[in-house]
Amino acid sequence: MKNLLDFVLRYDNWFTFIICEVISLVLLFSYNSYQGSVWFSSANAVAGKVYEVNSSVEQYFSLTSVNKDLTQRNILLEQQVRTLSTQLTRQTGDSAFMMQSDAVKALGDFSLIPAKVVSITINKADNLITIDKGEADGIRQDMGVASGTGIVGIVLMAGQHYSVVMPILNSKSKISCMIQKRGYFGFLNWTGGDSRTAYLEDVPRHAHFRLYDRVVTSGYSSVFPPGMMVGKIMHVFNSPDGLSYRCQLQLTTDFGSLRDVCVIDNSKMIERIDILRQAQDSLEKK
Repeated sequence: MKNLLDFVLRYDNWFTFIICEVISLVLLFSYNSYQGSVWFSSANAVAGKVYEVNSSVEQYFSLTSVNKDLTQRNILLEQQVRTLSTQLTRQTGDSAFMMQSDAVKALGDFSLIPAKVVSITINKADNLITIDKGEADGIRQDMGVASGTGIVGIVLMAGQHYSVVMPILNSKSKISCMIQKRGYFGFLNWTGGDSRTAYLEDVPRHAHFRLYDRVVTSGYSSVFPPGMMVGKIMHVFNSPDGLSYRCQLQLTTDFGSLRDVCVIDNSKMIERIDILRQAQDSLEKK
Protein backbone atom coordinates (compact mmCIF):
# COMPACT_ATOMS: atom_id res chain seq x y z
CA MET A 1 0.00 0.00 0.00
CA LYS A 2 2.89 2.35 0.86
CA ASN A 3 4.44 1.74 -2.56
CA LEU A 4 1.14 2.60 -4.23
CA LEU A 5 0.87 5.88 -2.31
CA ASP A 6 4.48 6.73 -3.15
CA PHE A 7 3.75 6.07 -6.84
CA VAL A 8 0.64 8.32 -6.82
CA LEU A 9 2.47 11.11 -4.99
CA ARG A 10 5.43 10.87 -7.34
CA TYR A 11 3.26 11.25 -10.48
CA ASP A 12 0.45 13.34 -8.99
CA ASN A 13 0.94 16.04 -11.63
CA TRP A 14 0.37 13.55 -14.44
CA PHE A 15 -2.72 12.11 -12.80
CA THR A 16 -4.10 15.61 -12.27
CA PHE A 17 -3.45 16.43 -15.92
CA ILE A 18 -5.21 13.27 -17.16
CA ILE A 19 -8.23 13.86 -14.92
CA CYS A 20 -8.53 17.46 -16.13
CA GLU A 21 -8.26 16.33 -19.76
CA VAL A 22 -11.01 13.78 -19.31
CA ILE A 23 -13.30 16.31 -17.62
CA SER A 24 -12.65 18.88 -20.35
CA LEU A 25 -13.39 16.38 -23.11
CA VAL A 26 -16.63 15.32 -21.42
CA LEU A 27 -17.72 18.95 -21.10
CA LEU A 28 -16.67 19.68 -24.70
CA PHE A 29 -18.68 16.85 -26.26
CA SER A 30 -21.61 17.18 -23.87
CA TYR A 31 -22.30 20.91 -24.25
CA ASN A 32 -21.25 21.51 -27.88
CA SER A 33 -23.57 20.08 -30.52
CA TYR A 34 -21.03 19.98 -33.34
CA GLN A 35 -18.33 18.24 -31.32
CA GLY A 36 -20.98 15.96 -29.85
CA SER A 37 -22.21 14.90 -33.26
CA VAL A 38 -18.64 14.22 -34.41
CA TRP A 39 -18.00 12.09 -31.34
CA PHE A 40 -21.30 10.25 -31.78
CA SER A 41 -20.60 9.50 -35.46
CA SER A 42 -17.04 8.38 -34.79
CA ALA A 43 -18.10 6.18 -31.89
CA ASN A 44 -20.82 4.58 -34.00
CA ALA A 45 -18.37 3.95 -36.82
CA VAL A 46 -15.87 2.29 -34.48
CA ALA A 47 -18.59 0.25 -32.77
CA GLY A 48 -19.99 -0.79 -36.14
CA LYS A 49 -16.57 -1.94 -37.32
CA VAL A 50 -16.06 -3.91 -34.12
CA TYR A 51 -19.45 -5.58 -34.51
CA GLU A 52 -18.68 -6.35 -38.16
CA VAL A 53 -15.38 -8.04 -37.29
CA ASN A 54 -17.05 -9.94 -34.45
CA SER A 55 -19.81 -11.11 -36.79
CA SER A 56 -17.27 -12.26 -39.38
CA VAL A 57 -15.37 -14.25 -36.76
CA GLU A 58 -18.56 -15.89 -35.51
CA GLN A 59 -19.61 -16.76 -39.07
CA TYR A 60 -16.22 -18.29 -39.78
CA PHE A 61 -16.35 -20.57 -36.76
CA SER A 62 -19.93 -21.54 -37.58
CA LEU A 63 -19.03 -22.72 -41.11
CA THR A 64 -18.47 -26.28 -39.86
CA SER A 65 -22.05 -26.69 -38.69
CA VAL A 66 -23.35 -24.89 -41.79
CA ASN A 67 -21.46 -27.30 -44.07
CA LYS A 68 -22.85 -30.29 -42.20
CA ASP A 69 -26.40 -28.96 -42.58
CA LEU A 70 -25.88 -28.23 -46.29
CA THR A 71 -24.46 -31.72 -46.92
CA GLN A 72 -27.44 -33.36 -45.28
CA ARG A 73 -29.93 -31.09 -47.03
CA ASN A 74 -28.35 -31.72 -50.45
CA ILE A 75 -28.72 -35.48 -50.04
CA LEU A 76 -32.31 -35.16 -48.86
CA LEU A 77 -33.18 -32.77 -51.69
CA GLU A 78 -31.81 -35.21 -54.27
CA GLN A 79 -34.08 -37.91 -52.88
CA GLN A 80 -37.07 -35.55 -52.88
CA VAL A 81 -36.44 -34.65 -56.52
CA ARG A 82 -36.47 -38.33 -57.46
CA THR A 83 -39.68 -38.86 -55.48
CA LEU A 84 -41.36 -35.97 -57.29
CA SER A 85 -40.12 -37.29 -60.62
CA THR A 86 -41.71 -40.65 -59.88
CA GLN A 87 -45.01 -39.06 -58.87
CA LEU A 88 -44.97 -37.07 -62.11
CA THR A 89 -44.28 -40.26 -64.02
CA ARG A 90 -47.27 -41.94 -62.49
CA GLN A 91 -49.47 -39.04 -63.49
CA THR A 92 -48.16 -38.80 -67.05
CA GLY A 93 -47.66 -42.53 -67.61
CA ASP A 94 -44.20 -42.04 -69.10
CA SER A 95 -42.75 -45.56 -69.06
CA ALA A 96 -39.17 -44.29 -69.37
CA PHE A 97 -39.19 -43.39 -65.69
CA MET A 98 -41.36 -46.17 -64.30
CA MET A 99 -38.32 -48.34 -63.60
CA GLN A 100 -37.42 -45.95 -60.79
CA SER A 101 -40.66 -46.30 -58.83
CA ASP A 102 -39.52 -49.23 -56.71
CA ALA A 103 -36.17 -47.56 -56.11
CA VAL A 104 -37.76 -44.37 -54.80
CA LYS A 105 -39.87 -46.31 -52.32
CA ALA A 106 -36.69 -47.45 -50.59
CA LEU A 107 -35.46 -43.89 -50.10
CA GLY A 108 -37.85 -43.17 -47.26
CA ASP A 109 -36.43 -45.91 -45.04
CA PHE A 110 -33.16 -44.27 -44.04
CA SER A 111 -31.93 -41.41 -41.88
CA LEU A 112 -28.67 -39.48 -42.13
CA ILE A 113 -25.96 -39.13 -39.48
CA PRO A 114 -23.74 -36.09 -40.24
CA ALA A 115 -20.01 -36.55 -39.69
CA LYS A 116 -16.78 -34.68 -40.36
CA VAL A 117 -13.73 -36.08 -42.15
CA VAL A 118 -10.72 -35.98 -39.80
CA SER A 119 -8.23 -37.73 -42.11
CA ILE A 120 -8.23 -38.91 -45.72
CA THR A 121 -5.83 -40.30 -48.33
CA ILE A 122 -6.43 -40.18 -52.08
CA ASN A 123 -3.05 -41.11 -53.59
CA LYS A 124 -2.77 -44.76 -52.53
CA ALA A 125 -4.13 -47.97 -54.03
CA ASP A 126 -6.20 -48.65 -50.92
CA ASN A 127 -7.25 -45.30 -49.49
CA LEU A 128 -9.06 -44.87 -46.19
CA ILE A 129 -11.09 -42.10 -44.54
CA THR A 130 -11.54 -41.47 -40.83
CA ILE A 131 -14.70 -39.69 -39.61
CA ASP A 132 -15.50 -38.25 -36.18
CA LYS A 133 -18.55 -40.42 -35.45
CA GLY A 134 -18.68 -43.98 -34.11
CA GLU A 135 -20.86 -46.56 -32.41
CA ALA A 136 -21.87 -44.04 -29.75
CA ASP A 137 -23.50 -42.01 -32.54
CA GLY A 138 -25.24 -44.98 -34.16
CA ILE A 139 -22.55 -45.84 -36.72
CA ARG A 140 -22.16 -49.52 -37.60
CA GLN A 141 -20.03 -51.50 -40.00
CA ASP A 142 -21.26 -51.72 -43.62
CA MET A 143 -23.20 -48.45 -43.53
CA GLY A 144 -23.02 -46.32 -46.66
CA VAL A 145 -21.37 -42.89 -46.59
CA ALA A 146 -22.28 -40.02 -48.92
CA SER A 147 -21.54 -36.35 -49.45
CA GLY A 148 -23.81 -33.65 -50.81
CA THR A 149 -22.72 -34.48 -54.36
CA GLY A 150 -22.53 -38.28 -54.41
CA ILE A 151 -21.46 -41.48 -52.69
CA VAL A 152 -18.22 -41.65 -50.70
CA GLY A 153 -17.79 -45.24 -49.50
CA ILE A 154 -18.72 -47.84 -46.89
CA VAL A 155 -17.96 -47.97 -43.17
CA LEU A 156 -15.18 -50.52 -42.73
CA MET A 157 -14.68 -50.34 -38.95
CA ALA A 158 -16.59 -48.49 -36.24
CA GLY A 159 -15.02 -47.52 -32.92
CA GLN A 160 -16.76 -45.83 -30.02
CA HIS A 161 -16.26 -42.27 -31.30
CA TYR A 162 -14.49 -42.66 -34.66
CA SER A 163 -14.99 -44.81 -37.74
CA VAL A 164 -12.87 -45.85 -40.71
CA VAL A 165 -14.49 -45.65 -44.14
CA MET A 166 -13.38 -47.56 -47.22
CA PRO A 167 -13.98 -45.00 -49.99
CA ILE A 168 -14.74 -45.84 -53.60
CA LEU A 169 -11.10 -44.79 -54.14
CA ASN A 170 -10.01 -48.23 -52.94
CA SER A 171 -9.07 -51.23 -55.05
CA LYS A 172 -11.23 -53.49 -52.84
CA SER A 173 -14.35 -51.34 -53.25
CA LYS A 174 -16.97 -52.89 -55.54
CA ILE A 175 -20.36 -51.14 -55.56
CA SER A 176 -23.27 -52.11 -57.77
CA CYS A 177 -24.35 -49.23 -60.03
CA MET A 178 -26.60 -48.63 -63.00
CA ILE A 179 -26.86 -46.16 -65.85
CA GLN A 180 -29.67 -43.80 -64.95
CA LYS A 181 -32.82 -44.03 -67.10
CA ARG A 182 -31.23 -46.90 -69.08
CA GLY A 183 -31.44 -49.68 -66.49
CA TYR A 184 -28.11 -51.35 -67.36
CA PHE A 185 -25.99 -52.52 -64.46
CA GLY A 186 -22.30 -52.83 -63.68
CA PHE A 187 -19.98 -52.43 -60.71
CA LEU A 188 -17.86 -49.45 -59.76
CA ASN A 189 -14.11 -50.00 -59.79
CA TRP A 190 -11.20 -47.64 -59.07
CA THR A 191 -7.80 -48.54 -60.51
CA GLY A 192 -5.73 -45.77 -58.93
CA GLY A 193 -4.48 -42.47 -60.29
CA ASP A 194 -6.91 -39.59 -60.66
CA SER A 195 -9.24 -39.27 -57.67
CA ARG A 196 -12.03 -37.95 -59.93
CA THR A 197 -11.96 -40.96 -62.29
CA ALA A 198 -13.33 -44.49 -61.83
CA TYR A 199 -14.78 -47.20 -64.07
CA LEU A 200 -18.14 -48.90 -64.46
CA GLU A 201 -17.24 -52.49 -65.30
CA ASP A 202 -19.19 -55.34 -66.94
CA VAL A 203 -21.79 -53.23 -68.74
CA PRO A 204 -23.59 -55.59 -71.19
CA ARG A 205 -22.64 -55.39 -74.85
CA HIS A 206 -26.28 -54.96 -75.84
CA ALA A 207 -26.65 -51.90 -73.60
CA HIS A 208 -27.69 -48.64 -75.24
CA PHE A 209 -26.45 -45.44 -73.61
CA ARG A 210 -24.67 -42.19 -74.40
CA LEU A 211 -21.71 -40.21 -73.22
CA TYR A 212 -22.48 -38.00 -70.22
CA ASP A 213 -25.27 -40.31 -69.06
CA ARG A 214 -25.41 -40.35 -65.28
CA VAL A 215 -24.48 -43.40 -63.24
CA VAL A 216 -26.25 -43.98 -59.91
CA THR A 217 -26.36 -46.68 -57.24
CA SER A 218 -28.51 -49.65 -58.16
CA GLY A 219 -29.70 -50.53 -54.66
CA TYR A 220 -28.44 -54.11 -55.08
CA SER A 221 -25.36 -53.57 -52.92
CA SER A 222 -27.42 -53.76 -49.70
CA VAL A 223 -25.63 -50.61 -48.54
CA PHE A 224 -26.79 -47.64 -50.61
CA PRO A 225 -30.38 -46.77 -51.52
CA PRO A 226 -30.99 -46.81 -55.26
CA GLY A 227 -30.52 -43.67 -57.30
CA MET A 228 -27.67 -41.96 -55.41
CA MET A 229 -25.27 -40.08 -57.69
CA VAL A 230 -21.96 -41.71 -58.60
CA GLY A 231 -20.71 -39.94 -61.73
CA LYS A 232 -21.21 -39.45 -65.45
CA ILE A 233 -19.86 -41.41 -68.42
CA MET A 234 -16.92 -39.71 -70.16
CA HIS A 235 -15.47 -42.51 -72.33
CA VAL A 236 -16.42 -46.06 -73.33
CA PHE A 237 -13.99 -48.96 -73.89
CA ASN A 238 -14.25 -52.65 -74.59
CA SER A 239 -13.50 -54.95 -71.67
CA PRO A 240 -10.25 -56.99 -71.94
CA ASP A 241 -12.23 -60.10 -72.97
CA GLY A 242 -14.40 -58.13 -75.41
CA LEU A 243 -17.63 -59.42 -73.82
CA SER A 244 -18.74 -56.19 -72.14
CA TYR A 245 -18.21 -52.44 -72.01
CA ARG A 246 -15.96 -50.57 -69.61
CA CYS A 247 -17.15 -47.00 -68.97
CA GLN A 248 -14.84 -44.32 -67.65
CA LEU A 249 -16.68 -42.11 -65.14
CA GLN A 250 -16.09 -38.65 -63.80
CA LEU A 251 -17.03 -38.98 -60.14
CA THR A 252 -19.37 -36.37 -58.71
CA THR A 253 -17.65 -36.50 -55.30
CA ASP A 254 -14.52 -34.37 -55.08
CA PHE A 255 -12.40 -36.29 -52.56
CA GLY A 256 -9.69 -33.64 -52.67
CA SER A 257 -11.97 -31.15 -50.88
CA LEU A 258 -14.12 -33.60 -48.93
CA ARG A 259 -14.85 -32.31 -45.41
CA ASP A 260 -18.43 -33.13 -44.44
CA VAL A 261 -20.27 -36.39 -45.06
CA CYS A 262 -23.41 -38.20 -43.97
CA VAL A 263 -23.63 -41.83 -42.91
CA ILE A 264 -26.75 -43.60 -44.18
CA ASP A 265 -28.60 -45.34 -41.37
CA ASN A 266 -31.00 -47.87 -42.86
CA SER A 267 -32.19 -50.57 -40.49
CA LYS A 268 -33.84 -52.56 -43.26
CA MET A 269 -30.61 -52.71 -45.23
CA ILE A 270 -28.66 -53.80 -42.14
CA GLU A 271 -31.21 -56.56 -41.56
CA ARG A 272 -30.83 -57.55 -45.22
CA ILE A 273 -27.05 -57.79 -44.82
CA ASP A 274 -27.40 -59.94 -41.70
CA ILE A 275 -29.74 -62.34 -43.50
CA LEU A 276 -27.33 -62.64 -46.43
CA ARG A 277 -24.45 -63.36 -44.07
CA GLN A 278 -26.45 -66.00 -42.22
CA ALA A 279 -27.36 -67.63 -45.53
CA GLN A 280 -23.72 -67.65 -46.61
CA ASP A 281 -22.63 -69.13 -43.29
CA SER A 282 -25.22 -71.91 -43.54
CA LEU A 283 -24.10 -72.74 -47.10
CA GLU A 284 -20.45 -72.88 -46.03
CA LYS A 285 -21.29 -75.25 -43.17
CA LYS A 286 -23.04 -77.60 -45.59
